[in-house]
Amino acid sequence: MNSLFDSDSASNVAEYSVSELSGSIRRTIEQNFEHVRVRGEISGYRGPHSSGHAYFALKDDRARIEAVIWKSTFQRLKFRPEEGMEVIAIGKVTTFPGSSKYQIVIESLEPAGAGALMALIEERKRKLAAEGLFDAARKRPLPFMPKVIGVVTSPTGAVIRDILHRIADRFPVHVVVWPVRVQGDGACEEIVAAIQGFNALETGGAIARPDVLIVARGGGSLEDLWCFNDEAIVRAAAASTIPLISAVGHETDWTLIDYAADQRAPTPTGAAEMAVPVKADLEAQVASLAARLKGAATRQMDNRRQTLRSLARALPSLDQLLALPRRRFDEAAAGLGRGLTMNTANKRRSFERIAAHLRPDLIRTRISDRRRHLMEAMNRADRCVERQLDRRQSRVAAADASLRAFPSRLVGQIHRAEDRVAGLRARADAAMAAELRRLKGALAAQDRVLQSLSYRNVLQRGFALVRDAAGEPVKQAAAVQPGMPLSLEFADGRVAATAGEGGTPPQAPKKRPPRTAEPTKQGSLF
Repeated sequence: MNSLFDSDSASNVAEYSVSELSGSIRRTIEQNFEHVRVRGEISGYRGPHSSGHAYFALKDDRARIEAVIWKSTFQRLKFRPEEGMEVIAIGKVTTFPGSSKYQIVIESLEPAGAGALMALIEERKRKLAAEGLFDAARKRPLPFMPKVIGVVTSPTGAVIRDILHRIADRFPVHVVVWPVRVQGDGACEEIVAAIQGFNALETGGAIARPDVLIVARGGGSLEDLWCFNDEAIVRAAAASTIPLISAVGHETDWTLIDYAADQRAPTPTGAAEMAVPVKADLEAQVASLAARLKGAATRQMDNRRQTLRSLARALPSLDQLLALPRRRFDEAAAGLGRGLTMNTANKRRSFERIAAHLRPDLIRTRISDRRRHLMEAMNRADRCVERQLDRRQSRVAAADASLRAFPSRLVGQIHRAEDRVAGLRARADAAMAAELRRLKGALAAQDRVLQSLSYRNVLQRGFALVRDAAGEPVKQAAAVQPGMPLSLEFADGRVAATAGEGGTPPQAPKKRPPRTAEPTKQGSLF
């Protein structure tokens, strides 16, 4: 009776398919949790998927729920989620029938509070500071009088107007504005592209390259200024080769770009004042310096003129300077006539003394002496030639006699050379015979060593060498398969064999060794 009752009760329960049950659970959860607000910490965030959707989880100290942000919602977020950030998510809870899991589809996302954002900023600040992006040593001074100023800000609003008015009032220069969004989706990418675009401009190009950059934005809440805490903007500001002024928010607002910039301005107007000097002040300073320069030059000229007059009074007059040279000139002019007369008389006496030695008889005597010396030299030359001819003839006769005796000496040298060659041949034969004996002995010793190491000596002691069908040695039993053809090599020949089912080849009957008077005791190799 009990068994029959239980069977009737089970048949009255409604039957669902798996899909129907999963769909019913999904509708129930979505109706009861259509709009929820969840606070938790982001876990497992790896950035948006290739499809544009973002998948991660929200967790606290006791539970965890999967979360998803569709691509269209992700593009509208004011800030990008990061791993470990505590956030407040608004959306609906639904299920995923394919794996029987529930998840929250996030429609909006905001930080859990200023405390969480400040903690994230401090952590990012410590990371970038450790890389040296905030070091004072890498910051560059601003140019004193720039010719072109680049401004990165929103093209609408009071910020750009304040900057342009302040620059026009202080020192009108050429201003290039790169319009960007300073809040919302895509603002970070546009600011980074603007900084890098200004740095990519070439000097003398169609667009003038700025001498200084101003990144400006008006005041706002921490969430409004959040994009200026983005790591990409901070790195772009630090990598800028153009000096950069950060003018984000009011004086009490601080963002990470302020630490990476070369200068921080309390307001956008203050940035314009830092970028250019006051033209009127410069003109007044130039006028003051010009007046001082003119006065200094006048006083210097007066001092030099007074000094020149003092030195002129100390100099002697022209007559005093020329008196001594004039006297010396007069004395030299007076002595010039007497000197010429005396020099002429001296030259005449020298000429007369030389002319006294030029008489005809003296010249004829000198000619006779020269002729006699010349004849004696000619006679000596003839005698020298005759002696040289005699010596040459004697040397030729000696050489002729030596050549006549040369064949007999050559025969003797040939005989001596033949005797020496025969002796060397005998010594070479003896040395070669000794070397052959030495090599034969070494070869015999190597052969004995080879025979002692040959595996055939092991086969002589009763062992066998197993080879496979290719003739290679089989070293392990695991390499032998049933039915495998083998070759057993003994000391006196080879025997073909086939491996059995057990992996062990059939064994040939062992021959009993001849009995000896005293058997040799030999241990097994196995």
